[in-house]
Amino acid sequence: MTTRPTLLGYVRADALSCAEELAAATDALVAYATTEGFTLGTVYTERDAAQSAAFNALLDEAKRTDVRAVVVPTLQHVGAVGSPGATQHLEFHQAQTWAASPR
Repeated sequence: MTTRPTLLGYVRADALSCAEELAAATDALVAYATTEGFTLGTVYTERDAAQSAAFNALLDEAKRTDVRAVVVPTLQHVGAVGSPGATQHLEFHQAQTWAASPR
């Protein structure tokens, strides 16, 4: 039995309109990870994009573990975090960013 690599997840709650959309976004991350042959690890949910606490925690985990990919519902979830360079921050720590949905 081989171990499936782990993906981290990231969702910005303010990019969604209600709790049902947040649940659906998280479900999409799980489905993506499963379909692509990964295990979904921690899903960081940003409640206050101005603070970026969840994104900073995601970066910390990417720095200290061997996780090398992050899945988001859409790339808009990383496009407006703190700075337009959120994906560059992840890439600096050797973590790729993938979108569960292309929209």
